[in-house]
Amino acid sequence: MKILLITISARGHAIAEALARSKKHPEIIHICPQRNPGIRKIAKEQHVLRSLMDFPAILDIAKRTKPDFAFIAPDDPIGGGLADELEKIGIPSIAPKKSLARIESSKGFTRELLKKYKIDASPKFRVFSKVSGIKYQVSGMRSFIEDELKGEYVVKYDGLAGGKGVKVSGEHLHSIEEGVAYAEDCLKDSTQVVIEEKLIGVEFSLMSFVSGLSVVSMPAVQDHKRAFEGDTGPNTGGMGTYSDVNHSLPFLTEDDLSAAHSLNEKTAKAVMQECGEPYRGILYGGFIATERGVKLIEYNARFGDPEALNVLPILSSDFVEICESILGGTLSPELVRFEEKATVCLYITPDSYPERKDRKGEIVKFPNEIPSNARLYFGDISEDPDGTLHLGGSRTAGIVGIGDSIEEARHTALTLCERVQGPVRFRADIGSKELINKRIEMMSSLRIRA
Repeated sequence: MKILLITISARGHAIAEALARSKKHPEIIHICPQRNPGIRKIAKEQHVLRSLMDFPAILDIAKRTKPDFAFIAPDDPIGGGLADELEKIGIPSIAPKKSLARIESSKGFTRELLKKYKIDASPKFRVFSKVSGIKYQVSGMRSFIEDELKGEYVVKYDGLAGGKGVKVSGEHLHSIEEGVAYAEDCLKDSTQVVIEEKLIGVEFSLMSFVSGLSVVSMPAVQDHKRAFEGDTGPNTGGMGTYSDVNHSLPFLTEDDLSAAHSLNEKTAKAVMQECGEPYRGILYGGFIATERGVKLIEYNARFGDPEALNVLPILSSDFVEICESILGGTLSPELVRFEEKATVCLYITPDSYPERKDRKGEIVKFPNEIPSNARLYFGDISEDPDGTLHLGGSRTAGIVGIGDSIEEARHTALTLCERVQGPVRFRADIGSKELINKRIEMMSSLRIRA
């Protein structure tokens, strides 16, 4: 068996390792913009391309290697339609096709989809489009923010970042005028922009394997995007994550988790009805538990990073068989099993991340031995022929502790992180009782208000 893995980052390393554990012993052909030291030891071949949006080059490799299927991990090639192009040459993909991938690539598409199919998961929102005329739009934006949202709002660029993203009132935007100006700026590069109600609550992630109407969820995970301890500083790609033994989270109720899973099921059905073909791949719901129940922040059409680093190490069933069932339409809950373990992932980053990239190229050293209750996944890092590792400009590596409690898993991850040598840092408070209790207390107060 051959699998074409299109990926970059520590998420890609975790995917490669999970695939390689299969009893089918697949040959992994890795396509990446930068060689990954961890995947190098797993993959039969590594092909370096300047961009994962170079579809002709990827198709050439696919035609030559003739994989059984492809696994596309990053958002850009998924949103750009790589799965469509591979299917044209007879190669199925674990990733939705371009039309279905709009669940991530267009915030407006997702909100309107949920509204059309009466899926109650959205805050108050409006999609503003260029076709309506700029003067009308500005007036409409201002009145929507002021009159309906009472100045508590979020502005979302409609596409895949593109240098822009989500900005929140009181955090990035400090007046209605700033919000309108940012929305106008978004419309310079996109046909539409989404403005919606700012939600108060506690965020969490629930990823699901999806094959048409079959939706099987993974353990819930909580991400910490803030750069510094105490959830302070600028947002990052994610400084770390944790999951619990019972596959829920300490601040969630059974109803919360059930609601999130149900929303993933309803959305998979809605996007299939809307697009006329089944969604096949990973559906990642970014949710928030509020006093009005679980609401959707956004959907992604792929594994999260770091979230993949939490769930894949404790996947006890055969990942390749799960992928085959997704493609064959035979996915069922019986095929998917996770160990009843807690995980804590801590990202090692350059000590100047995310503000500067002045540590790029400096040497970093990791512990020689990684115990069986831990994982080391390489991200933005380069390797010399002699094995010397050098920092990139972004997140260097994810270190995962696995245990019978969050506390035990965190201790394992912390112990390994403290042994990393080089100009690096990590957030030691992720998974701590202090941070978790804050979330429990917040949800308790919100539930009382409800």
